[in-house]
Amino acid sequence: MKARVHVMLKNGVLDPQGEAVRHALGALGFAGVEGVRQGKVIELDLADGTTEATVKEMCEKLLANTVIESYTVELS
Repeated sequence: MKARVHVMLKNGVLDPQGEAVRHALGALGFAGVEGVRQGKVIELDLADGTTEATVKEMCEKLLANTVIESYTVELS
């Protein structure tokens, strides 16, 4: 079983990496990029029977800083 966790900064939290990417894209001639938010994707190989609740607990305890980040979980 696999889980994919998408972690992003919450709206309103300054994203300096995203801003640097936006600026670099403009410098490379890519007009029209008004904003960039950068996040991370964490892929987990899990034992069969691992629940979504267990993956969410992993996120709450380690994978995401829930004060400034939000996350979504996809199981497959």
